[in-house]
Amino acid sequence: MEDRRDARGTWTFLTNHARVLAHIARNPGARIRDIAAGCLLTERAVQKIIVDLESGGYLTHTRQGRANHYRVILGAPLRHPADQGTVDDLLVLLGSGLGRAEG
Repeated sequence: MEDRRDARGTWTFLTNHARVLAHIARNPGARIRDIAAGCLLTERAVQKIIVDLESGGYLTHTRQGRANHYRVILGAPLRHPADQGTVDDLLVLLGSGLGRAEG
């Protein structure tokens, strides 16, 4: 009999960038450690993804004491030519607390 876990583990619907962005939209004050745990990634991978998202114009952060507070840039168009819409549309589809993300 086929092991369904192995079949599910070969591909996913979302990129790690989308997972990190959705996690941050739900919890803008999340620590890198918490984002990594929630997305099943390493802290180093999350740090690199955050840099990518910031340099791409999808995310900013401000320091609040020793912590970062992230802000998703709403209205930013999705990157791939086949993907129509904006970050807002993606976050709504993912149920990622769009009301808490700031534009």
